[in-house]
Amino acid sequence: MKARDLARGIKLLVLDVDGVLTDGGLYYDSRGDVAKRFDVQDGLGIKLAQESGIHVAVISGLDSVAVESRIRELGIEEYHPGHREKIPVLKEICAKLKIGLENTAYLGDDWVDASPMRVVGLPMAVANAQPEISRVALWAASRSGGHGAAREAIMFILDCQDKTPALWRKWFGHD
Repeated sequence: MKARDLARGIKLLVLDVDGVLTDGGLYYDSRGDVAKRFDVQDGLGIKLAQESGIHVAVISGLDSVAVESRIRELGIEEYHPGHREKIPVLKEICAKLKIGLENTAYLGDDWVDASPMRVVGLPMAVANAQPEISRVALWAASRSGGHGAAREAIMFILDCQDKTPALWRKWFGHD
């Protein structure tokens, strides 16, 4: 089955953080605190997905105050930091939301994402994903992680579900 066909049934998008929502860089200040860079267009994409009825969840291998702040700002309720073993958490989220793995997409970039990508209906990768992850993916962004890849993935799903025109009319001011 093609990625476009699979995208039509997606009800849940699960995102990794470092290398997907961020550029993967770890920026340390003089106190040793970590700052991360997020793309504002990814944020609006997440809001568009939520507005259109697609649930968004985040599973991260690391735990970061900066990430938690951004996730809460975006209204993502399913945020699960500090999980390198992602499949149990993924299955928990699906069970809680009553969404099957076949109706779930996962956007990843590195080896920690391989296992969940193998069990979801639509495995997706950022443009600068590790080669092994790109081979697992059925769809790949043209943009790198932290530089609009999440927005691109969301727009792909929304386009396949014919939800983009109504969203555009609403945002453009012509309901």
